[in-house]
Amino acid sequence: MPTTDPLDALVNLRDLGGQPAGDGVVTRDGVVFRSDAPHTGDRVPEGATPWPPKVVVDLRDSVETRDQEHPLASVATVHHVPLLEEARDADIDVDEAAHELTVLYQSILQGAPKKLVEVFRIVLEADGPVLIHCAAGKDRTGVVSAMLQGAVGVRRDAIVADYVRTDRNMFRVLQRLNVAPELPPGVDEEMVHELLSTPTEAIESVLSAFEAHEGGARGWLRTHGATKEELDRWQAKFIG
Repeated sequence: MPTTDPLDALVNLRDLGGQPAGDGVVTRDGVVFRSDAPHTGDRVPEGATPWPPKVVVDLRDSVETRDQEHPLASVATVHHVPLLEEARDADIDVDEAAHELTVLYQSILQGAPKKLVEVFRIVLEADGPVLIHCAAGKDRTGVVSAMLQGAVGVRRDAIVADYVRTDRNMFRVLQRLNVAPELPPGVDEEMVHELLSTPTEAIESVLSAFEAHEGGARGWLRTHGATKEELDRWQAKFIG
């Protein structure tokens, strides 16, 4: 019998539905998905309903995409919003001793807030499910996911837990990116996971930056141009 290649579908995909947002309410399924980068020829991912997405937000730089057509362009409207192009040279306020991922995430928040608001509006206006991705679905996607969840009041611990879920998928993500080495004798996949584990302090720094504003991520978005009407519509769309 033919076997299914475990790498011929998205390996870091999840629905942001079902997240606790206080008072017994949860985020809606099928509104926003996050993942690693799709590949041409990928099979339909298991458990993703509905699929395919109506809208895709690709957070990668042009040097990563090589200006090639997106693999989902024939079935979805694709928006390219390169988060790092503006963030790289940003003059940011961050502790010199901070973890390098904390520095990266703060460079996105402080250097590319207009891009984050752009992503928020694309998701808000989408007529159907949205897929947000970068290369691995970990860093840029993690910041955007935290923003979208925080804007409807998803609990801090739940946002962190969602971010950490990527750890278990990172070895296959690297294989999909063609940068995972063959494991030498005596080194198993679990050991690789430990080496690739992402410290929670990075996403915690994002959440703390949001919480410095009245209303949390909602207040952060207001500060950077989102309107109360837009945020209320996002609340209704993602929570109901």
